[in-house]
Amino acid sequence: MRALIIHQNFPGQFVHVASALADNPQHEVVAIGDARTLSKRPAVHPKIRVLAYEAPEGGSASTHPYLRDHEGHVRRGQVVLRMLMQLKASGWTPDLILAHPGWGEGLFLKDAFPDARVLQYFEYYYDSHGGDVGFDPEFPDTLDDCARVRVKNATQLISLMGSDLGLSPTQWQKSRFPALLQEKLRVVHEGVDTERVKPDPQAWVQVGGHRFQPGDEVVTFVSRNLEPYRGFHNFMRALPTLQALRPKAHVVIVGGDDVSYGRRPPAGTTYRQLYCGQLAQPVDWSRVHFTGRLPYQDYLRVMQVSAAHVYLTVPFVLSWSMLEAMAAGCLVVGSATAPVQEVITHGENGLLTDFFDPQAIARTVAQALAEPPPGVREAARRTVVERYDLRSVCLPQWIGLLGA
Repeated sequence: MRALIIHQNFPGQFVHVASALADNPQHEVVAIGDARTLSKRPAVHPKIRVLAYEAPEGGSASTHPYLRDHEGHVRRGQVVLRMLMQLKASGWTPDLILAHPGWGEGLFLKDAFPDARVLQYFEYYYDSHGGDVGFDPEFPDTLDDCARVRVKNATQLISLMGSDLGLSPTQWQKSRFPALLQEKLRVVHEGVDTERVKPDPQAWVQVGGHRFQPGDEVVTFVSRNLEPYRGFHNFMRALPTLQALRPKAHVVIVGGDDVSYGRRPPAGTTYRQLYCGQLAQPVDWSRVHFTGRLPYQDYLRVMQVSAAHVYLTVPFVLSWSMLEAMAAGCLVVGSATAPVQEVITHGENGLLTDFFDPQAIARTVAQALAEPPPGVREAARRTVVERYDLRSVCLPQWIGLLGA
């Protein structure tokens, strides 16, 4: 089988399935990605031939604001279409195309290869209610925002119509799509490598002049970027109360200062600077450690030494980090929001708390430190092993859906 994998940030969510396809001697795998992101990535597999395209410019200032993203997507899709026609002219025709539609690469796949089986990965359907938009009153959305996000779906709707099958990582994320389209979607998660991500009683980390190991009173918070979509603002506001309740606890915060989702902070500042400066009560900063982004193995060790791991999110895409924290045996304190509640049942495999209530967050974490509920860590890992394990659950599902 000839397989073509397309992702602007290749391999992205396809890292495991791409390698699995390439491992099969009966398959030939070609990948396409954005040259700028590919230049920062190591090779995924020696048998995967990777082709790079130069990303075109997006919409201009004269483009209608609702359409700026979509114009950029169409331009990118056009660049990819030309690459596909070059592949076709060279005599290479895929049997299977796997793509992420989020940036436009999946718009015109059937126009190049109408007989190929096309599967695309649909993460999230935007709407003006029930999800991220309008969820946090601290960040009110305008009528323009609601209209813009509705148009934001245009790229993936066109891509879904040009797909034989759509893939979505969780049941809740699938449920965001219109009911008449959901029958075309299948739920399959990318998977967690639970052989690598697991508890390690010998783990240790050196942070801020302190050496932490399992058993130490360490509260962890992880996000690719520290931003309100992942509840960073409410976690920071919980710190004074948490420190008052647990005067020996240290807090380790992992994440960058850019913005992955939602609006940006005022020019010239970061959300970390903003919320550190806005705390109404004093904080002992000697017990709060910002690490920035970490190499994967260092991030994993932070999880392995955690006494309580806080994961907060608006109703949006579920982060890999929450499932990895559970696989590492963390006691997760999660927000009682739909993506989290699909995985965590309060008191069984984690604890749930109010996304909007810093005092409740602090009290829940403090209680978890003072009296860790028995069996919850083990149940958290068991949940991931049984439902999201890479090799025994998710990869077989991927291979079955791909017909490979």
